[in-house]
Amino acid sequence: MQRTIFDADHESFRDTCATFLAKQVEPNLEQYIQDKAISRDFWRAAGEQGLLGLEIPDEVGGSEAGDFRFNAVFAEELSKVSAALASCVGIHSDIVAPYIVDLGTPEQKERWLPGMASGEILAAIGMTEPGGGSDLAALRTTAVRDGDEWVINGSKTFITNGFSGDLIVTAVRTSPEKGAKGITLFGIEATDPGFSRGRKLDKVGQPESDTAELFFEDVRLGDDRVIGEVDRGFIYMMERLPQERLTCAVSNIAHAKQILVETIQYAKDRHAFKQPIGSFQHNKFLLAHLVTKIEAAEAFVDAAVLAHSKGELTAIDAAKAKYWSSEVQNEVLDDCVQLHGGYGFMNEYRAARAWRDARVSRIWAGSNEIMKELIGRDLGL
Repeated sequence: MQRTIFDADHESFRDTCATFLAKQVEPNLEQYIQDKAISRDFWRAAGEQGLLGLEIPDEVGGSEAGDFRFNAVFAEELSKVSAALASCVGIHSDIVAPYIVDLGTPEQKERWLPGMASGEILAAIGMTEPGGGSDLAALRTTAVRDGDEWVINGSKTFITNGFSGDLIVTAVRTSPEKGAKGITLFGIEATDPGFSRGRKLDKVGQPESDTAELFFEDVRLGDDRVIGEVDRGFIYMMERLPQERLTCAVSNIAHAKQILVETIQYAKDRHAFKQPIGSFQHNKFLLAHLVTKIEAAEAFVDAAVLAHSKGELTAIDAAKAKYWSSEVQNEVLDDCVQLHGGYGFMNEYRAARAWRDARVSRIWAGSNEIMKELIGRDLGL
């Protein structure tokens, strides 16, 4: 089905993104996987192309698009190459940057945004904790007032860009008696005394993403590191989760769609019993089903992208997009592996890697069970 949400400017930008990724990432992807990290050369090169500053104003070095559809185009092109790369860039550009742009003081914007746009400062967001998972209101990391400073203690886990990040927007509890209303966001830098990282986490998939544990031991920060107002962090997170979940949805469908395209070609090229395996009725019907499933999910996600670009996307519709796109992604990729037969279980084939890489999409940005709970509550249940 012909997509209608993108115009000529978006498609021109898509060509720019695809050309950049073909030159900068595809030749180096195997090295990223071995290193369990994306090279800083990539971040600087992406910054030079203006690809990291789509949410950042021009006056602080960004390329402010003012239209989320450009973000969606870049996320799609990234996802075609690597789901992990799309996640790392999305965290940096589409998730962390808006916190600083929307809530930061002029000094904070000057301190962090130019480097984020250029790729010199790599950003992460510290929400998830070892005992909390999707329950953001159950944070145990604390910030206690001591004179003119805040003293932060605690830990975070499963943090994308965590091992190499320079700036971590971190959610901590400042008023325990207020529950969810007592959470504050801090900008913690990797050079701050008391900050440390654990090992790179050994994940089932997405090895090129440098996911890590973070530790805060008597990290002392002044009020100049508070992002937004004290005790309003939970509200800020809830306000910005729809964009995070929509970014996930865009990536989920683009990732699965690309592997499905490659699987269809494989079904044409691979022969068994003297004929292409795609010509067997079961496989033909299955591929027809998968293409229709992807296009239907893509249409819903496109509608959500368009709504968000107009400022009309609700948190519930974002939850629906995140939940459903990740289910479709995983179902489609599982069938792509099956269609590859034994080769689908080999790491050298993209279908196998994609199958592993996709599994986390049903967990992160709020598990799918949480998404269904939110949708159910909206139904009055």
